[in-house]
Amino acid sequence: MLAIRTRRRKAAALATAAVLAAVAAPSLTATPATATTTTASTTNTDYDSTYYKDAIGKTGASLKSSLHTIISDQTKLSYSAVWDALKATDEDPDHSGNVILLYSGVSRSKSLNGGDTGDWNREHVWAKSHGDFGTSTGPGTDIHHLRPSDVRVNSVRGNKDFDNGGSAVSEGGGSLTDSDSFEPRDAVKGDVARMIFYMAVRYEGGDGFADLEVNSQVDNGSNPYIGKLSVLKAWNDEDPPDAFEEHRNQVIYDDYQHNRNPFVDHPEWVESIW
Repeated sequence: MLAIRTRRRKAAALATAAVLAAVAAPSLTATPATATTTTASTTNTDYDSTYYKDAIGKTGASLKSSLHTIISDQTKLSYSAVWDALKATDEDPDHSGNVILLYSGVSRSKSLNGGDTGDWNREHVWAKSHGDFGTSTGPGTDIHHLRPSDVRVNSVRGNKDFDNGGSAVSEGGGSLTDSDSFEPRDAVKGDVARMIFYMAVRYEGGDGFADLEVNSQVDNGSNPYIGKLSVLKAWNDEDPPDAFEEHRNQVIYDDYQHNRNPFVDHPEWVESIW
């Protein structure tokens, strides 16, 4: 009987210790999310005193001008080099051999890049016909707005402006479209908006390219404009940057173009400028 009571006391002590340890330490599931949030916050603060130092404290046109100067200092890629860059910037964090497709959210093999059905290709989020820059080195190869997209879904988007509403895009992950606009799935609406705002600040009519601007309409055709401003601003607010988008921004900065999308680091700057 004494041996039994001793074993029971030991079991109870071990159970109590386990409970206390669980309370004192964060769960394994929660740790990565907490670390990601902390890292992003620290990174933004670090870049405010270095990369963004000439923009801090400014608003409106002055802020836009300062950011243009800052982010225009970049390494430019060839269009063929974009393939390999996207395999790194958009890598599926759970499957290193895959990329995440922007509009559908599907994880697809990196090797399936091309132009056939079932492949993924290089989507210009700022449609290349809006300003007629094509695939020229510069806006046509700027990976801050180039993303992997399913070939067929990319074709459905075409060069449409962005707005709410429409019919469901088949295998589009919840994306909608109508005759003159495209609405991406909820999880990347903010990503799309921040890419558009980046392009409008980066390309201001220099380097032989058009002055890209966000306006308040759709069906802009070949003009160097994309809408719809009010909708894109709402998407920026509703879908703040997540770990994937922040990681993508960092990879572009560290390994490829060596410039940043300021609206991923500071989404509040959208409202300050527009």
